[in-house]
Amino acid sequence: MTPLMTPQEIEEFFDILSARNPNPQGELYSTNAFTFLVAVVLSAQATDKGVNKATKALFDVADTPQKMLALGLEGLKTYINTIGLYNSKARHIMALSQKLVDVFKGEVPTTAQALQTLPGVGPKTANVVLNALYGDHVIAVDTHVFRVSNRTGLAPGKTPLDVEKQLMKRVPSRWILHTSHWLVLHGRYICKARVPLCPTCPVKAQCHYGQKTA
Repeated sequence: MTPLMTPQEIEEFFDILSARNPNPQGELYSTNAFTFLVAVVLSAQATDKGVNKATKALFDVADTPQKMLALGLEGLKTYINTIGLYNSKARHIMALSQKLVDVFKGEVPTTAQALQTLPGVGPKTANVVLNALYGDHVIAVDTHVFRVSNRTGLAPGKTPLDVEKQLMKRVPSRWILHTSHWLVLHGRYICKARVPLCPTCPVKAQCHYGQKTA
């Protein structure tokens, strides 16, 4: 098991990531709150790059729940059929669009409880939306965040929920707002799943991974 980072190392870890990227942004393309929600739903078990290729054309014609409903299920599928699990995702998007119109006056909810009443929206998606759109101090644990947290000794856990709880407990509050984005980007471009780029890693001194690449 990877040894835990010390509180001092955690401070140094985020201080370095913050200095390199003070205002990190997600890489999903969107034009408003609704399209961001749709993009996040589509990104489950898919790459942001793959989702963006499909959604740029989609959002030109369906950037509100009303327009999405007018497009229809089969129409939506023609735009997203390059994305994994597109059939079930299309059903979720149509159902959540209907609920947004019927229950939320076409607006994306601003609480986790309300967001999770929408089809296809679980705790992780809700946290992504709350953090990115509304600036809530919550952490969304995707595969990158899960891997980096465990590999480095930052916040190990056996499940995404375990890791989320550990991050909320161990990361100082002043870093929470951007924690998800820093860890996602670090995992995507440096702390990669198969071969992490340890020699060029800016936080290798704080990382406790025992099998660093040369």
